[in-house]
Amino acid sequence: MITIKIIDSASTFPVRHAVLRQGKPLSSCAFDGDDLVTTKHFGLYKEEELMAIVSVFEKQNNLFNQKKQYQIRGMAVLEHAQGYGFGKLLINKVEEYCKANECNLIWFNARASAVGFYENLGYQIHGTSFEIAEIGTHFVMFKSNLTSS
Repeated sequence: MITIKIIDSASTFPVRHAVLRQGKPLSSCAFDGDDLVTTKHFGLYKEEELMAIVSVFEKQNNLFNQKKQYQIRGMAVLEHAQGYGFGKLLINKVEEYCKANECNLIWFNARASAVGFYENLGYQIHGTSFEIAEIGTHFVMFKSNLTSS
């Protein structure tokens, strides 16, 4: 059985560390804004095991004009759980959450290796690639017109 629920920031650390911060200290898994009341963390569980996580921050990006924006950060699926659609389920949950909160745009910095995944979900690249030190090549990606009618 697959369930997605809101979790606290510390619960994301084991998955963030295994997928996004391998070889770095566990403290590198803490993101600025993790514990703000406007930030939500979602965990996808198969049975009782946490398989995937994503965090959503209410954060403006000056590249975009929309008034209410959310940033996705820390999207990660454990290696042995990849290929089962868990990432898509989490992104769908994030989009539901953003629509319910009258968000006008979702944006994030996507690793180059994940661009195709996000494009398949309707996200677009904005601008050109850039480097994040010790992590690699990224692209700003976004989806707009999310508000429910």
